[in-house]
Amino acid sequence: MVNPMWTPPQERVTHTNLSTFTQHVESKWGISIPDFSALQKWSVVEPEKFWASIWDYTKVISETRGNVVLHNPTTMFDARFFPDARLNYAENLLRYRTKDTAIVFRGEDRVEERLCFSELYDRVSTLSQAMLTFGIQPGDRVAGYLPNIPDTIIAMLASAAIGAIWSSCSPDFGAEGVLERFTQIEPKLLFSVESYSYNGQTHKLHNRLNEIVEQLPSVQKLIIVPYLSDTQAIETLNRSQSLRDFTLLFEPKSINFAKLPFNHPLFIMFSSGTTGKPKCIVHGAGGTLLQHLKEHCLHTDVKKGDRFFYFTTCGWMMWNWLVSGLASGACLLLYDGSPFYPDANALFDFAQDEDISIFGVSAKYIDFVSKAGIKPIHTHKLESLRTILSTGSPLSPTGFDFVYTQVKSDVCLSSISGGTDIIGCFALGNPTGPVWRGELQSRALGMSVEVFDTDGQSIRNRRGELVCTAPFPSMPVGFWNDPDDSRYKATYFEKFPGIWCHGDYVSTTKHDGMIIYGRSDTALNPGGVRIGTGEIYRIAEQFAEIIECIAVGQNWQNDERIILFVRLRNGEELHKNLKDRICERIRRSTSPRHVPAKVIQVSDIPRTVSGKITELAVRDTIHGRVVKNRGALANPEALEIFKDIPELSR
Repeated sequence: MVNPMWTPPQERVTHTNLSTFTQHVESKWGISIPDFSALQKWSVVEPEKFWASIWDYTKVISETRGNVVLHNPTTMFDARFFPDARLNYAENLLRYRTKDTAIVFRGEDRVEERLCFSELYDRVSTLSQAMLTFGIQPGDRVAGYLPNIPDTIIAMLASAAIGAIWSSCSPDFGAEGVLERFTQIEPKLLFSVESYSYNGQTHKLHNRLNEIVEQLPSVQKLIIVPYLSDTQAIETLNRSQSLRDFTLLFEPKSINFAKLPFNHPLFIMFSSGTTGKPKCIVHGAGGTLLQHLKEHCLHTDVKKGDRFFYFTTCGWMMWNWLVSGLASGACLLLYDGSPFYPDANALFDFAQDEDISIFGVSAKYIDFVSKAGIKPIHTHKLESLRTILSTGSPLSPTGFDFVYTQVKSDVCLSSISGGTDIIGCFALGNPTGPVWRGELQSRALGMSVEVFDTDGQSIRNRRGELVCTAPFPSMPVGFWNDPDDSRYKATYFEKFPGIWCHGDYVSTTKHDGMIIYGRSDTALNPGGVRIGTGEIYRIAEQFAEIIECIAVGQNWQNDERIILFVRLRNGEELHKNLKDRICERIRRSTSPRHVPAKVIQVSDIPRTVSGKITELAVRDTIHGRVVKNRGALANPEALEIFKDIPELSR
């Protein structure tokens, strides 16, 4: 593409946090930084100065910071940021005790709730007092089996205020999926709702909760949050008490935030679990806070008073990422339920009604809305909207086209990528720079992100492994129940010793941006040529007939061939003409190597509970291998579709 899809006007650039931060750095360190590229390079070459500047610029609240910013800077695994600091994550998020709106919640059934910052503080205060009285101490685990509602944030912040460790799953997880996660971490308290709404239907959790509590002996109390709850039903739940009764004896007062080390555990996050029992990834309070402040403030340009939305569940790290926006004084917009109920305009209605300024969704959502024929640019007033964020999978070039032609032309579209592993991003937006079609704008500040070939050599503008060659604050503290860090090291540091290998197949671009082609462990390899699945999806999903697709490699005649499964719109059939058109467009747009040997219609595609399609599970199924962890899937029954397909035997 010759020209960028969008370039920020100079007036907008001047008023970004990124511009004022650059001035702060120039003044503090007596250097000249002419552009973003120079800032990115300086942030990697001078990590101690950079992260100290982030701390100061964002006004991190702490008891002490200490003089050491980075201990053992040359040894990635043993590096420690701010080893002498003592702080509290919740205190930083609750720094504003004002009447300004902190949270706006909307359920798909139009149930709404609003909290100002002072109300949020008070509700955290009463709950944290109740938890302390109950016996919750620093290091105890507190779990949530909850929808994306204000009480979920309150429970997490109350835990963090004490120094307890928070972990959560969304209520669409089945009992098996919840137990696979929570039995590993043994929570003392479990917060849940008794029922939730999705796609116009109420789903009762009563039987599931009794099963979970029965098999979680560590849970001393099940706290039922009042959301579509049946009071009578609550009384029959094992070891349960309503949130109202749990906090009844306490009045709001100043919170005595526990001041804890920088790496004190804050969250336990879970890997998808599609290749075995989910890994329990422990993230520290300081690293999470500092990384999110940087990403929100500099890369997303979040300002005090911004209306900040991300469509997410509490089983996806984007929930944790969004909640940290409170530390910047943003108002969080929460939505719970189906984004397509009562129709595909639901989230754009929310954006219009609440003057959302930063609107985050998944790449799949953008693709689905596009194919549904929704054109918000003609139907909605989105004057306040200045940034659209996309993640979960690579956003296709046609997704970029849709945003700029059918949503809003004057907007910074930031495709971002990172993961649960780092509770943050390796590549994301640059509000002072242009947006190029199909590209993530920039590598993250303060992150030494490179692309390695199979020999571990750094390469430019060629495809390879996304790696990080220097320590960063939001590296995991470790894995739960991994005392010698052997699983942790094997997961990230085995492929290139001493180097973080993230598992994404990527390339940099001439604009110093990045393109992500998919996960490297699902990369296709016909004839020894590595192909990212995202390269095929970008082309195939342009067809109006195709809702979504999944590509896997099948072992065939001492080689590998590409099989493309497609899910079509109702009433469509995969006739020969459509197959030929799909293959021809893939050939024309990429290479003959990318053309699938077989294109097969399926009625469903398996995905994780966070909505990501699962190539590894499909690949195992077509080869007759047992899928190790069906409980990690939202629709495990879909795997049956891929068993014993006649076309795959010839």
